[in-house]
Amino acid sequence: MRDTLFISHATPEDNEFAIWLASRLEMLGYKTWIDKEGLLGGEKFWETIQNVIRDKAIKVLFVYSNNICDNSGNLKNGIYKEWSYAESIAAQYSLSDFIIPLHLEATAPYNVFIGANMINHIPFESNWADGFKQLLKKLEKDDIPKKKQVAESSFSEWYENEYISNCSIIPKTELYYTSWWQIYKLPSVFYMYQFHNEKQAIEIQKLNDKIPISRQSNIISSFDEYLNYTVIRNDDVFDVEPESVFKFSLSQIIEGFDSDIFPQQKDVENFFKRLLTNIIVQLFRRKGLWKTELSNKKYAFYLPLYQDLKPIKFHYAYSDLKKAPKRKTIAGKFEKIGHWHYALSTQTVLFPIVGFSLKSHLIFTTDGFKIVDDSKKAHSYRRKKGKRFFNEEWRDMMLAFLQYLKDEDNEIKIIVSKNGDALHMKEYPENFWSEVGYHDPKTFMSLEKIENYVEEVEEDIL
Repeated sequence: MRDTLFISHATPEDNEFAIWLASRLEMLGYKTWIDKEGLLGGEKFWETIQNVIRDKAIKVLFVYSNNICDNSGNLKNGIYKEWSYAESIAAQYSLSDFIIPLHLEATAPYNVFIGANMINHIPFESNWADGFKQLLKKLEKDDIPKKKQVAESSFSEWYENEYISNCSIIPKTELYYTSWWQIYKLPSVFYMYQFHNEKQAIEIQKLNDKIPISRQSNIISSFDEYLNYTVIRNDDVFDVEPESVFKFSLSQIIEGFDSDIFPQQKDVENFFKRLLTNIIVQLFRRKGLWKTELSNKKYAFYLPLYQDLKPIKFHYAYSDLKKAPKRKTIAGKFEKIGHWHYALSTQTVLFPIVGFSLKSHLIFTTDGFKIVDDSKKAHSYRRKKGKRFFNEEWRDMMLAFLQYLKDEDNEIKIIVSKNGDALHMKEYPENFWSEVGYHDPKTFMSLEKIENYVEEVEEDIL
């Protein structure tokens, strides 16, 4: 009985999509077959593949991407064999719509080989979830059977017992970087100035715009003990003194303190974090970075292309500074639509370090400055540009980004008071040495990226 969805794809280039597709189909009860040996970098067993297509396959899901061709533009040998044999089986047994091309990339032409443009392709290039919905409609229309018990998944069992076991932990000393970026030096006292009303606080904020301060309602936060209170208006000079001035040490903010009146420990913590957020934003701005609002209403900062951006030089932590530095670009041209930019968003944290939690992003501009405002296009560009970015790429771009923030003294710092007190950031994110490493199979697949796609589309699919 034909009951199996045979997934034909280029290995290892399209492993990521093939595994995502197989896992989604298996979860919904469909029986799939995928070249498991190919996923692990092994030999293709053509007899097994031939038997599955001839005797068990009810559909051949053909992953149609630029990777199915070699450098000369010819169909790769393994892909050609599977396509040709599937065509012959469809003709021999009069199987309607036996081959279903899944069009994975917009740049892949529909006529890569003879007959390819004669079959309807299901579009996956804009959004995997949308393509998957359309595929499910086709499978349901053609009455493709499902397993009685969804839990019985040969693919899932193989994935857990074979694939994961081949990605084994091995003895290996490796340096790992976290996304925590620590403030290693800052003034010892934090001040909160409470004014009679918000209007007064706004006036004082304007008077002290040369240093980073934060204002919320009628409260100003600063590391400066002596703010300028002198307001000049219509030739009149007068001082706007605060009603109350509160000061706290870092240990009080981190470890807490008891108070039954304002400000309580949580109030001080929130004002302190808000000030740190404003300080890092000012640091980014002074280095010429621009910001763009994300879907979660937070901001990501990127370097516009004021000119042709050269690779940024940097060394890894603990590396020999006498050796040639690493070079990495954090922006560049992207096809014909404009430019790509590596961007960072920050979230202020007080634990496990006092500093910032960093998150990496890819954004796109039309001219090096103006953000692409079509969210669907931007999502498609991110997938296309980022599909070959794995941990090392993201790590190096983050390190290059931080390196760019250094000043002429080779430090990352910003003055936070009129007497010259400064906030100093560490050169690198927090890092640690591990005594074990990870043995990856011979594939370019990123398990983390697959899991992210599952999280993003699961609500739409199920």
